[in-house]
Amino acid sequence: MAKKKAIENNAVQPLADNVHIQGAGTIKDERIVDTLTSNYMPYAMSVILSRAIPEIDGFKPSHRKLLYTMYNMGLLQGGTIKSANIVGRTMQLNPHGDASIYETMIRLSRGNESLLYPYVESKGNFGKAYSKNMMYAASRYTEAKLAPISKELFEDINKDTVDFVDNYDNTMKEPTLLPVTFPTILANVTTGIAVGMASSIASFNLGELCDTTIALIKNPAHEISETLLAPDFVGGGYIIYDREELEKIYENGRGSVKVRAKYNYEKSYNCINVTEIPPTTTSEAIIDKIVELVKGNKIRELSDIRDETDLKGLRITLDLKRGTDPDKLMTKLYKMTQLEDTFSCNFNVLIKGTPMVLGVKDILEEWIDFRLECVRRRTQFTLDKKAERLHLLQGLEKILLDIDKAIRIIRNTEAEADVVPNLMIGFGIDKAQAEYVAEIKLRHLNREYILKRTKDIEDLIKEIAELEGILGSKNKQKKIIVKELEEVKKKYSTERKSEVLYQVEEFDSTEEVEIPDYPVTLFITKEGYLNKIRTANLRMSGEQKVKEGDEVVRTFECSNKDELLAFTDKCQVYKAKIDDFPDSKASQLGTFVASKLEMEPDEKTVFVCVIREYKGYMIFAFENGKIAKVDISAYQTKTNRKKLLKAYSGKVPLSAMEYIEEDCELVLCSSNGRMLLLNTGALASKSTKDTIGVSVMTQKKNHKLESMHFYTEGEFEKPWRFRTKSLPAAGAVPGPADNTDQLTF
Repeated sequence: MAKKKAIENNAVQPLADNVHIQGAGTIKDERIVDTLTSNYMPYAMSVILSRAIPEIDGFKPSHRKLLYTMYNMGLLQGGTIKSANIVGRTMQLNPHGDASIYETMIRLSRGNESLLYPYVESKGNFGKAYSKNMMYAASRYTEAKLAPISKELFEDINKDTVDFVDNYDNTMKEPTLLPVTFPTILANVTTGIAVGMASSIASFNLGELCDTTIALIKNPAHEISETLLAPDFVGGGYIIYDREELEKIYENGRGSVKVRAKYNYEKSYNCINVTEIPPTTTSEAIIDKIVELVKGNKIRELSDIRDETDLKGLRITLDLKRGTDPDKLMTKLYKMTQLEDTFSCNFNVLIKGTPMVLGVKDILEEWIDFRLECVRRRTQFTLDKKAERLHLLQGLEKILLDIDKAIRIIRNTEAEADVVPNLMIGFGIDKAQAEYVAEIKLRHLNREYILKRTKDIEDLIKEIAELEGILGSKNKQKKIIVKELEEVKKKYSTERKSEVLYQVEEFDSTEEVEIPDYPVTLFITKEGYLNKIRTANLRMSGEQKVKEGDEVVRTFECSNKDELLAFTDKCQVYKAKIDDFPDSKASQLGTFVASKLEMEPDEKTVFVCVIREYKGYMIFAFENGKIAKVDISAYQTKTNRKKLLKAYSGKVPLSAMEYIEEDCELVLCSSNGRMLLLNTGALASKSTKDTIGVSVMTQKKNHKLESMHFYTEGEFEKPWRFRTKSLPAAGAVPGPADNTDQLTF
């Protein structure tokens, strides 16, 4: 109780009434559905309608605000200006920070290569869409202006073609849409992630797009695929033609397009140059994936990979090993890397404030309706202006009947405010006509001037009749749109950048990679370096180069197709293809085996052997005199595993090991000076790699089996002394006539 009272006494007292927050700290019971409806849904709708999903003019609000600002700055003509200036002015319409505005400009620019038909001409470093490492320069260093094609975005925007609304602080007006003269919504790639929905729109060739729209205007039943071949991407590449998927995109707005990289083979340098990649990836991602595959021994045909991208454009260079078929390798890389990637289509567009997933045909029909409304509003605006002009000139025509009377009325009017009413009474004209007459300069009160003005009446009447005819005929409005589309195609259409492939060769994973077969000589040093030299080049090579203090301890003559097994002091074995090691020269140190095979930091190689076929045995000699005979097939794997655990028993220290292709005689040497001549045929082979073996050479106390080597004829004067009929055996002490100076490993 005392503790409770202390807490109450020390409780924070409420603030004064004038700063007390009503209802603060109270817990309110509310259904989660109501909370989502009142708090989360408005946010979600704001993102959908005002941020992420493009509208029928092809733009998100951020794009539209930036381009309209540049248009108002007069950047359709003249030279470029600093990007920072443009960004600052755009903040009058888009108050979301200079960084996001500049990033929007980057994507719209020609230099960044994000859009098939860029709207901004750039000067300076605007980065590259195909490289995540090539960052753009700051806005104070770069310059920009509107591209010529942007003229088609603002054509007749001041003729009431679209609605205008107040900006965020009600100091300016901005368009809700742009009166685009071609279907920009399908001319450039547009992606966006909203809340609960996303949009991903592919780009199409402008010429094909205009032809398709014209054909659809003339014939609503037109088959889209007849004129719209396939998507076209700014990065080029090959489009893998899939009629079924394209039909889904054209009809439903959902589907996927496979895009392959383009490459060329340089025979003189034996390398592949990748120059165009899919729009969904970057050069760094492709290189990282290929490097990963090379390290995992899944790709053996490459000797090097370089990113040679420069001012001329994208270029990834793959250096090939001798004898590699470049086309087969690329077919394999298409399957295993992002050199072939999928562009997923989700044609989600805002139509009159409502997000809709539409097919290409539906989008074009919506755009035609939108453009018809723009043409109708523009025509009505022009008609109203000409009708107003006609009305004024008709009043002027009445003055022509008696100019002197008009002058007399004005001269005899005492008050200025009475001039207009007196002219209205004197000539029977309305207020607007009288105001127009009253504002004519004195120098223009001559018959010649008035006759020139009144001659325009006939032209205006004809023009008004023509405009009224357009307003009353939808066919005439469609003809205007068709004419505009033909002009756009003529001015801005380009050749396809993405070539369509109708038949492609797919990679067959069941086919083994053909490794070039040629004789090589391996030099393995004490420090763990391996130097692979073509046997044909060995005669021309000088003395084998090694590090100071190092020496060559083993030499193998083998084939480039053979495999190498490296046993370590941690009872593990690492496997590699001889082909995995690059061809070298005697003047080079070679490859550090531990690094190439990704051994553990403190792991050391104790034995290396070369396997052509998995036939034969591994012989392990342990200090306690036991010998393990393991069938070499125990180390064969179906997968490309590089590391095998429990390669041999670690229960007793290992003295030596050898690989034998068939049974032979080995000499076992003990620390007590005895030797035993063992025929391996007397041992039963095991399939368990880490078997402890069987007792072969008995050891006296404080002595151990020290070494093992192959027996050579003539090594012992009386070989029968060192052989035994039963195992284990102690062996014999060599005599003075026995040649015991044998090399051991």
